Amino acid sequence: MAIERDLLRDRLDRATAHLDPPFVVVDLAAFDTNAAALVDRAAGKPVRVASKSVRSRDLLRRVLGRPGWRGVLAFTLPEAIRLVRARISDDVVVAYPTADRAALTELAGDPGLAAAVTLMVDDPAQLDLVDAVRAPGQRPELRVCLDLDASWRPLRGRVHVGVRRSPVHSAAAAGAFAAAVAARRGFRLVGVMAYEAQIAGLGDAPPGQALRGAAIRAAQRRSYRELLARRGAAVDAVRAQADLEFVNGGGTGSVAATSADPAVTEITAGSGLYGPTLFDAYRAWRPIPAAFFACAVVRRPAPGMATVLGGGWIASGTAEHSRLPQPWLPAGLRLVGTEGAGEVQTPLTGAAADRLRMGDRVWFRHAKAGEVCERVNELHLVDGDAVVASVPTYRGEGWAFL
Repeated sequence: MAIERDLLRDRLDRATAHLDPPFVVVDLAAFDTNAAALVDRAAGKPVRVASKSVRSRDLLRRVLGRPGWRGVLAFTLPEAIRLVRARISDDVVVAYPTADRAALTELAGDPGLAAAVTLMVDDPAQLDLVDAVRAPGQRPELRVCLDLDASWRPLRGRVHVGVRRSPVHSAAAAGAFAAAVAARRGFRLVGVMAYEAQIAGLGDAPPGQALRGAAIRAAQRRSYRELLARRGAAVDAVRAQADLEFVNGGGTGSVAATSADPAVTEITAGSGLYGPTLFDAYRAWRPIPAAFFACAVVRRPAPGMATVLGGGWIASGTAEHSRLPQPWLPAGLRLVGTEGAGEVQTPLTGAAADRLRMGDRVWFRHAKAGEVCERVNELHLVDGDAVVASVPTYRGEGWAFL
């Protein structure tokens, strides 16, 4: 493993010798290998790419050009509209409800957009907001998807395991909501989404925490069994009211398990394309690291220590060590516990620190996938030991959605 990492470092250094840090690279061989592995794990069900985890039009287009990938799961309505207008996809589901009146006005005023974009809903008040922007008789019929809460609530609901998403949890509630949508003009219920974050987004083998890992795996097994029955019943209840086009589930961490659910017709994945550090804590499948950012050594404050400029690209979520970027190349570096990763400088220690010279690159991996793209205007695509293209991120195109 250490030898492989040394070879990777040499290759990335050669490919980017003409660039000055900080910058981000994507190793295309690893990206494509991950894309193929995710399709294999989906076992014949199409994979919808989560754009939040990619945030580059060119790389979205690249993965959608591969067999097994179909459609986009966007994170905001303005983003979905941009992707449709840029001809990235004519099948874009917005993963979260929206209250963006300007974007809703644009969607409701364009029959082509209305046919390509699906809104996420879980509350009649969201439908009321759309109607207040543009009344049903004055707009095309809008496509909507029901967000079914996939969290696990054992002990008669006294314990909540998972993220806080939709208020629609039971099959009965899903059926009632579907009936409410069917009774309203101007909307067509075309899909159901149920994202099992406690399985797909929670590593079951946290490093150095064997007991916690065992507890997570036990909870995930029980949660999966409960969701298998509830999601199937909910989908049946919704199908009694609407002609569904898709039932979406999963994420990078649960592709194989979710694809085994007969109620699910498609899988979502995105983070696995870049292979961020959070997915090092999974046993079932670990993507190949494909995205890296480089920082330059600018100080040697003490023996056994080197300092790079920048580096504090912290991931969202709970404020803990797992959200910090990790120095990856050369092997044998670690963050300093009293400083972590800083906005303007990051001191590093470890066996490799004394071998670093002024100007050398340290290659980091981000904890999450697409968030690294908010730090740079372009991604340098590496094939072998050469940069073969430099493509804009959302930020580089002036796209700021959240």
